[in-house]
Amino acid sequence: MNLIRMVRSIRALHEVAEQGSFSAAAGSLGLTQSAVSQHVAALERETGLRLVERGTRPMVLTDAGHVLVRHGRAIDARLEAAEQELAEIAGRRAGRLRFGSFPTALTTFVPAALGRLRTEHPAIVLTVVDDHMQGLLPRLTDGELDLAVVYAHETLPEVTAGRLRLVHLFDDAYRVVLPAGHRLARRRAALTLPDLANEAWVGGHTGSAWFRIVRRACRAAGFDPRTLLSSDDYRAVQAFVAAGLGVALIPGLAVVNPTPGVEVRRLRSGAPVRRIGVAHLDDDVLPPSVSAMTAILRDVTRRLVVEPAAQRRA
Repeated sequence: MNLIRMVRSIRALHEVAEQGSFSAAAGSLGLTQSAVSQHVAALERETGLRLVERGTRPMVLTDAGHVLVRHGRAIDARLEAAEQELAEIAGRRAGRLRFGSFPTALTTFVPAALGRLRTEHPAIVLTVVDDHMQGLLPRLTDGELDLAVVYAHETLPEVTAGRLRLVHLFDDAYRVVLPAGHRLARRRAALTLPDLANEAWVGGHTGSAWFRIVRRACRAAGFDPRTLLSSDDYRAVQAFVAAGLGVALIPGLAVVNPTPGVEVRRLRSGAPVRRIGVAHLDDDVLPPSVSAMTAILRDVTRRLVVEPAAQRRA
C-alpha cells in the first residue's frame, strides 16, 4: 500500500472511531459504506492485525487501531504542511503560522510579538491556540502547531525529547506573593523560602507543573509547603492571597500586573526559575513564517522586564 492511500485509509479508520459505524463514517467523508469498509480491511491486511471491534455498538478501535490512528494523524499533518510549503514556494498560497502559547505568555509579551508579525508580514495567515504545556507539546509533535511558546524546568519532561527544537528566550524567576499588610511584606530585606515555612500556602493542584516546581524548591529549603487552597489559575490564587488565605510562589510573568491587595517580593535565593522558550519541529529547513516569528519573539523578549508594575514605578 502506498503512503497516500494508507493516509486516506487511516483517515477513514479515524472517522469510524469518531462516528461509531461504517455508515456514519461514510456520510461524514462523502464516501460509500463499502469504500470505508474496504479502506479498513486494506489496513488490516497490511498490518496483519484487527483494528476495529466490529461486534460493538458503537464501533471502537482496538489497541492496534489506536496506535495506527495516532501515528497516522502525525503523518497526515506533515503531508499537509508539505503541501502548504510547496504552495507557498509556487506562489499559490499565502504563508501560514499556527501558533500556540501558555496563558501567562499570551497576556504579557506575546501580543506585542503578534502585532509585529502582522505589521511586518501581513500576508501570513495566523492562527493562535491558547493551551497549557501538556497540550502544546503533543500538538507540536503531531504537526497541529508550527510554533509554540513553552517553558522548561528540571521537574518537567524535556521539551526536546519529542523531535522538537527549543530556542531559549529568557528566564522567568518565581516571586513571593503576600497579602497586603502581611508581616513579611513590611520587611525591607529580601525574603528567603525558609521565611515562609510556617505559612499557609495557596498554589497549584497536586500533580500540576506549578505544584511540582514549587514543592521541589521548598523541599530544597528544608520544608514541605502546607497548601490549604489549590487552583491552577494564577489570578484566582492572587485573589485568595489578597483575601488573607495564605501566601504563594508564582512565576514572574503572572504578577507583572498583580491583583490589588497583594504584595510581590523577590527571593534572595532559592527561587525556582522557568526557562521560557519557543519550540518547533526539529527540521533542517524551517517555514519562513516560523523563522520570522522566532526572530520577532527573540527581539521582543530581549527588552522584556519581568517585574511587577508597582515596583517598576518605584
